[in-house]
Amino acid sequence: MLVYPLGVIGPWQIVIIALVILLLFGGKKIPELMKGLGKGVKSFKEGINDIDDQIKEIDKTPAKKDGESAPKE
Repeated sequence: MLVYPLGVIGPWQIVIIALVILLLFGGKKIPELMKGLGKGVKSFKEGINDIDDQIKEIDKTPAKKDGESAPKE
């Protein structure tokens, strides 16, 4: 008998979860749910990339030493 540690989902559990989702939402709603999930993941990744770009931009600017004022234009 194969025993999974606590917290690991086996293949039969995945099949049961898929069947429950299919019964709850029906075949027509699942593509809409997956489309919304995909848009959410894409938006999250874009937000993370924007934050990374801002951090890289901040790292490129020279740091001013104590007592120095910002350059005047």
